[in-house]
Amino acid sequence: MPDEISPELFAHLVGLAALELTPDEGDYLRRQMNNQLKVINELVSIPLDSDIAVASHGIAYSPEISSKNRKDVWSAYPDPEMLLKQAPEIENDYIIVPEIPHEDLD
Repeated sequence: MPDEISPELFAHLVGLAALELTPDEGDYLRRQMNNQLKVINELVSIPLDSDIAVASHGIAYSPEISSKNRKDVWSAYPDPEMLLKQAPEIENDYIIVPEIPHEDLD
């Protein structure tokens, strides 16, 4: 069975993702992606009855056994000074973080 992700398709995807990969890294990643697709196709080919409900985790949680929603209540942290002492830089009781550089992609 041929690989679903050909070297040409992989090179196109690498270009779209703007990745810089060595040839060895590219070969390894392409093999891993193809292996994952093979496993997914094996799972898809398992026959299932059409009356089986879809569940993201395998257990159907009914309202009777589900956790009840809690109110979202804000409460102040008991010792904010202790937290601020751990920060590398603060100003007016705010933690200063490095600026995130922004670049426009071509």
